[in-house]
Amino acid sequence: MDQETIDIVAFDERHLDGAVLLSREAGWPHRREDWAMLLALSHGFVALRGGHVAGTAMLTPFGDGCATINMVIVAASTRGRGLGRKLMDAALRACGERECRLTATADGLPLYEKLGFSATHEIRQHQGVPTPLPMDAATDAAELDWVGSESFPAVAALDLQALGMDRRPLLRLLAESGRMAMLREAGRVVGYAALRQFGRGEVIGPVIANTVEQAQSLLSFLIASRPGAFLRVDTAEGEKLSPWLSAHGLAGVGGGIAMRRNATSRQPAGPAKPFALASQALG
Repeated sequence: MDQETIDIVAFDERHLDGAVLLSREAGWPHRREDWAMLLALSHGFVALRGGHVAGTAMLTPFGDGCATINMVIVAASTRGRGLGRKLMDAALRACGERECRLTATADGLPLYEKLGFSATHEIRQHQGVPTPLPMDAATDAAELDWVGSESFPAVAALDLQALGMDRRPLLRLLAESGRMAMLREAGRVVGYAALRQFGRGEVIGPVIANTVEQAQSLLSFLIASRPGAFLRVDTAEGEKLSPWLSAHGLAGVGGGIAMRRNATSRQPAGPAKPFALASQALG
């Protein structure tokens, strides 16, 4: 076996190009801009072999109570050395006592279970060029609008109610890099959805709403704003939303298994819940 030293170091901008090559090798669609956004939110770790990026892992904190581990990739040439475990150990040390979440591939599932993660639900990935939606598929246009700076606090508060964790840094980046739509009822914001460039096209997510009908209205609004675009939606509400997405041209193409470690008893404070993820990396 090749005994060349592999060092685990902090991820910084110098490692972005190497990380892009690594994700391409793994068949992931992430652009340099997608990696840079994750790095801006995260504590990153890189495995260096001969000065080249041979593995990555990110720990993205959301306040003091929760974090996600994501972008755990090991180069094919270095597998079998326990490198994935070393990267996960570094990320878990950075996580501390927070509840930790991740989305596992089938290959990663055994390692994550050994590290104390438990599966909670399935994430389903849908993508494609949507079919045109009829006008009556959306709520009255007066209730749907784009999020501006004046409505951002209401959106952030709704997100906190739905997930029980502070994601304001993520939401600010989503607002800066893309667009957000919101749904009002009786003048109150009851749902929102984000749209941004990602991978080979654009992703819609998060989608936060009280009901599946509200989520569909937000999705319809954003789909109508991007005719002919290649779109992606990752949903944890597969049984409720997957048939609708498939019927509108966003085919199911796989997904992952959502897992948690050090799960807390934190409960959402309101009726809103997530119908689509910002990404499988970020939840």
